[in-house]
Amino acid sequence: MDTLWNSNYIKVWSSNFLLNFAFMLVVPLLPIYLSERFSADKDTIGMVLSGYAVAALCVRPFSGYIVDSFPRKAVLLICYFLTTALFAGYLIAGSLTMFAIFRTIHGAPFGATGVSLSTVAVDVLPSSRRTEGIGYYGLSNNIATAISPSVALWLFAAFHSYDLLFSLSLLCSLLGLIVDASLQLKPRPVASAEGANASLPKPHWSLDRFFLLRGWALFLSMFTFAFSYGVVSTFVAIYGKERLGITGGTGLFFALLAIGLIVSRLTGAKSLRKGRVVQNASAGMVVSVFGYAIFAGLQNEWGYYLAPFIIGLGNGHMWPAFQNMFINLAENNQRGTANSTILTSWDLGMGVGMLMGGIVAEHLGYSAAFWTATAINILGVVFYFVIARPHFIRYRLR
Repeated sequence: MDTLWNSNYIKVWSSNFLLNFAFMLVVPLLPIYLSERFSADKDTIGMVLSGYAVAALCVRPFSGYIVDSFPRKAVLLICYFLTTALFAGYLIAGSLTMFAIFRTIHGAPFGATGVSLSTVAVDVLPSSRRTEGIGYYGLSNNIATAISPSVALWLFAAFHSYDLLFSLSLLCSLLGLIVDASLQLKPRPVASAEGANASLPKPHWSLDRFFLLRGWALFLSMFTFAFSYGVVSTFVAIYGKERLGITGGTGLFFALLAIGLIVSRLTGAKSLRKGRVVQNASAGMVVSVFGYAIFAGLQNEWGYYLAPFIIGLGNGHMWPAFQNMFINLAENNQRGTANSTILTSWDLGMGVGMLMGGIVAEHLGYSAAFWTATAINILGVVFYFVIARPHFIRYRLR
């Protein structure tokens, strides 16, 4: 059997873990940081935190095209370097405006790095283990999500220093960059403008080079799930503090979310290996709906800690299945485009969810915001079963 955990795959897995660890060190405390440091209200917090998603959204489609058209290691290193450098912006931002600018700009290279890493991960996997490997690759995100918020909250409780967290994020991202620099990738033909001397013909400038047109239905489905997650993940810390009196429970919330993700990824790996991506996606979405409904309906500690585990179980089945479905709709030279399309749908949903969640929470309260997230999630499930799932079965290439 082909080796799944080859050296390049381990390096890409590790660098993705370090990138997400660095990112999640600051995410849970940012709403509180903006509130305490700059006296930002909920509307403003939603707008500031959605900025990175908007920037990532703008760059993701072009990232897929660039990753498919130029040497992937070079693209990866440039994007990862810019992501690392911009972590320093949080340290020097002295006003809400400056922080919003750095946070927004940060989304662009962060989004491009995510596309590059996931595409390289697919490249270095043996074809016989690709479906399974994509599922395990997601564990790098999940484990980082499980550990990082707890580490952040522990450090903040001990030192009460946001700058310490920003510095640690910068250091972890730098370490990931060093790991990526050691990748040994096989040369692959890339598109060139040199006509007859090119290893591949010059790519045509068409929409399908930036957006996987066959994946439009899956794109809309993923948007709704990302919207719900954007609302809950953005306001979980400040909601727990203001409404439930939970000041140190955000780390446990994200840990339980990640445990659910890890459990479902491990239990779903066998099913993915057998090609049951449609079944995994279907089961994951239905489970997730129950998680969001519990969070919205049980506004107490039971709901606060039970919901993330259930949401994690659902998302852990859903995400790798959806990523495989996007790739199965794409030609081999569109892997970057397929990855950028699914990530674009996630960015768009997260960004709109953060923004709308802030508006609804400010004017109608947290309960209305969380029920809105649940309702959008239900609409996504209905759309998937009625339109997206039949569309995928009809147009899949493999």
